[in-house]
Amino acid sequence: MENSLPPSALNAADAPQTAPNLTIASNLKIGLFHLGSGMADVMTTGIWNRIMISDLGFNATPIGLLVALRYFLAPLGVWAGHKSDERSFFGYRRLFWIWLGRAMMVLSTLMLGFTTANLARGMEATAVTWITLAATLLIFSLGTAISGSTFLALVYDRAAESQRTRAVGIVWTFLLVGFTIAGIFFGILLPSGEGEAGGSYTPETLQNLFLIAALVLGALWFISLLGEEKRNTAAISRQDEREKAPSILSDLKHAWRSPSMRFFFWYLVLSMIFAFSQDLILEPFAGDVFDMPARTTTRFAAYWGSMAILGTVVFIFLSRRYKRLTNTVMNYIGVTVLLITFLLFALSSIANIRGLVTPALITLGIGLGIWNVGTLGMMMDMSPFGKAGTFLGFWSLVVTFARGFGVSGGGILRDIFLSIGDTHAMAYGLVFLTGAVGLGAALFMLSRVNVRAFKEAEEQPAEVEAVFAGGLD
Repeated sequence: MENSLPPSALNAADAPQTAPNLTIASNLKIGLFHLGSGMADVMTTGIWNRIMISDLGFNATPIGLLVALRYFLAPLGVWAGHKSDERSFFGYRRLFWIWLGRAMMVLSTLMLGFTTANLARGMEATAVTWITLAATLLIFSLGTAISGSTFLALVYDRAAESQRTRAVGIVWTFLLVGFTIAGIFFGILLPSGEGEAGGSYTPETLQNLFLIAALVLGALWFISLLGEEKRNTAAISRQDEREKAPSILSDLKHAWRSPSMRFFFWYLVLSMIFAFSQDLILEPFAGDVFDMPARTTTRFAAYWGSMAILGTVVFIFLSRRYKRLTNTVMNYIGVTVLLITFLLFALSSIANIRGLVTPALITLGIGLGIWNVGTLGMMMDMSPFGKAGTFLGFWSLVVTFARGFGVSGGGILRDIFLSIGDTHAMAYGLVFLTGAVGLGAALFMLSRVNVRAFKEAEEQPAEVEAVFAGGLD
């Protein structure tokens, strides 16, 4: 049945009935969601893959492909975001998709624990076992895809424009903290050492780890967003009256006409590819060029991770005090710091200066912290009102694929340069130099992005803006 309401009125009906105001307390509560996300990431890409490969002796290729499923399924985030823009389910636009996706992740964590524990007990890895593992990681990846972009859309909805930099900065910080907490918490539950299945843990201990993880993650995800989206019963009654919503492709084509949209796309692609070109080769670089032992290189993440948290927190504070410190400015600063970092790594490698490694790790973390806050903020800036789910899903897709190309591309370039040259030092140095040049190109693309012009071109009709005329609660 066709809708008698215009699309603008339709979006207005589902929008918050007062101007959004995200308090610090609510922001911290919402940040717990990404605390769980960081812990979940450690469970799959840090703990489970290590157990399967190192402790149980399975080949890395099938395990790596299963873990990488979430990257292949990233396009579903655009679809879920679009659906959350256009219609409500049970009166919820964002929470329906977020909680559905996270419930799938909790269920798959439980399934993964039972299956892995059975393998640790000596169960034969038959075709059925691999099908079960594949189905489990598929469910996990589907849940990640449909809940990630819709979570960002919920943050967009909850925060006023002036609050979004702070909002994304806090949830990003919680994500980093989640990595650290997970390493400590799960390490206590699953101690390392010699014993059964390659460790001092038993299959029962392993199974309990995944059970406890599922319960903790589920609680964090549910509590963090409880009450953060009000149920709109009026939207349910109007569901059948709506005209057919525009397609994802038509929305993207419309926005793609903007030069700023196109330049921002290329900025995201270039910055993600070249910033993460160091991800795969950083520790091998230290080992191959300076003979640093594994116990030293494993601390690299602690150096840059702690600096990333510091950079994030400091720039969230500064952006609230100084209005000129916009998301665009933070991107300039962050990428410039990363460019300098890559030059430091290149000089360290080519000139064999070991003393530059630690300073470069520090600037790497600071640059990543500032850049990530600015980038997430600009992704929201470049998402038109009423279509935040669609566009944040699209930007998340771009980020995911570009990051994947960057991680793999760094390793490929290293092998190419090593086959051409004679030394590891020159090969790694050229990879870092390439990264610096790529980041320079990203800065050029950023200079062509005009956020204000994009917002003015995408300004919504007056009846939608009128929804927000009621002021703060």
